[in-house]
Amino acid sequence: MTIADNRLKRLRGIMAQENVDLVAIGPGAHMQWLLGFYPHADERPCLLCISQNGSAFLMPALNAEGTRENTDLAFYEWADEAGPKNALQSLLIDLKVASKASVALDETMRADFAVLIQEALPQASRQFSASTVGALRMRKDDDEYECLKLNAKIADNAMRAAWQGLKAGMRENDVAEIIRKSFADQGAQAKFHIIGAAKNGAFPHHQTGNTILTEGDVIVMDIGGTIEGYFSDITRMAVLGQPPEGYNEIHKIVELAVVAALKAAKPGIRACEVDYAARSVITNAGYGQYFFHRTGHGLGSEVHEHPFLTATSETVLEEGMVFSIEPGIYLPGRFGVRLEEIIILRSDGPEIFSELTRALNTL
Repeated sequence: MTIADNRLKRLRGIMAQENVDLVAIGPGAHMQWLLGFYPHADERPCLLCISQNGSAFLMPALNAEGTRENTDLAFYEWADEAGPKNALQSLLIDLKVASKASVALDETMRADFAVLIQEALPQASRQFSASTVGALRMRKDDDEYECLKLNAKIADNAMRAAWQGLKAGMRENDVAEIIRKSFADQGAQAKFHIIGAAKNGAFPHHQTGNTILTEGDVIVMDIGGTIEGYFSDITRMAVLGQPPEGYNEIHKIVELAVVAALKAAKPGIRACEVDYAARSVITNAGYGQYFFHRTGHGLGSEVHEHPFLTATSETVLEEGMVFSIEPGIYLPGRFGVRLEEIIILRSDGPEIFSELTRALNTL
């Protein structure tokens, strides 16, 4: 059985549990995870439809030949001059999808693709794919674990390369270039790099730019890349010389917040409880107003995916889930501190992917 066959079988199993009759997926991350590819994505409606009676593509004729190289699933082709509606109706009839079916829609597909399904099944009940494809993607298998470990190792090496090359007089963009080169030298692709020097670090999603690094700057370094279809994500702190007044206290508080979240993260715990564990440390230290983002997010074939560790998330954490723990404190006009680990949840708690210390790296 191929990976795609196995994942489609698992999807049908969870569809039965959740009483979902049809899952409709557009080209993107869900389809990539299920099949290992997705067809060319443009404005022409292209949908992978899965029911208990089969799987098939609504396929633009223009893309059919190229896509056929990757799959033997049935195609219901439509040409530009005819439009997709009749082909979709035939597909739904053949997959035995009833008019009052329960349909799970890919939440990332184009809105006009979703409308096409809704118009074809106006009496259907609709939901997003969180309880089906999304639920499966949250729990990583052994192959996914090994791939994520590889990605983490590559990111660790890229962070080390940046530390070795970082010096006063460089621009943030120069540090980013070292990181990009390290990923490329390891056969991976850098996907993002937040290099926030001094007061720029107080913006969690600072756009890396031409700010020149000077002695005494503390630097937020949040980097990630991809290889073999999976991602890395890690944040560490570095300083040129001696850190500014008050920095060590803030770093210690954020470290304690990370430790508290790691201790709280266990199977059966709600995601909001992990968020609370980290947030309460920072709040009790008097810096709650300066921690204004979620504690973490899932990681896998996307850099941000379920589960999300927020104050309101009722997602129950399960063994095999992979997610970040990344609390931070951001002091406007001064500096920011964020420490991030990616973990996989085991039966007895978290396993951390990175091998890098979270201590301040003094350069």
